[in-house]
Amino acid sequence: MNQFLEQLPIVLRSLNAGFLQTLKLFCITLAGAIPLGLVISFGSMSGIRILSRIAKTIVWIVRGTPLMIQLLIIYYFPGLVLGNAIWGGGETGRFMAASVAFIINYSCYFSEIYRGGIQSVPIGQEEAGLVLGMTKRQIFFKVTLLQMIKRIVPPMSNEILTLVKDTSLARIIALQEIIWAGQAFMKGSQGISGVIWPLFFTAVYYLICNGILTIVLGRIEKKLEFFR
Repeated sequence: MNQFLEQLPIVLRSLNAGFLQTLKLFCITLAGAIPLGLVISFGSMSGIRILSRIAKTIVWIVRGTPLMIQLLIIYYFPGLVLGNAIWGGGETGRFMAASVAFIINYSCYFSEIYRGGIQSVPIGQEEAGLVLGMTKRQIFFKVTLLQMIKRIVPPMSNEILTLVKDTSLARIIALQEIIWAGQAFMKGSQGISGVIWPLFFTAVYYLICNGILTIVLGRIEKKLEFFR
């Protein structure tokens, strides 16, 4: 028991640092993937055939391959194949590579959610807007977008909660996120080795984070109920 109490502050400091890295990756991914996903969805629905095919092909490839492989390719491909290690070998470079991989991956998933939400709005509403003299831009922002947001909140919430857990995959390129920090104490870190209990503490961090997000996203969904 005394040993546990001595180790606890060391473990918590390490887990806090790892969780901060996890939280940064989560926030940057959302900030990049939410707008990029909308752009990709416009490309998928574009009347320009070549643009639509390119967008759909990118989405198909990204959604059809594991995120772990995408992380490895994005991090190692420039240095091993192109001879230009653009990310460098430090923690900052690994974080940048992980951010790019996560943004690309989640923007493709978000794009399909956006596309489904936009196409679920009855076409008659657009026709009614045109009859009233509204432009297509006005119809999208004042009619389609508001209804789309209500429709996409539940599936987007699921993806956002999944993203919190998926950030753990970044350890494949040695990004020192929270699970990396917890697992390090099994192998030996800061004078502690052969202990597994820090890994159970990492689960608590994820549960608390996802619990808070569930409450926030649930309140957002309730506030949008007036669109029914």
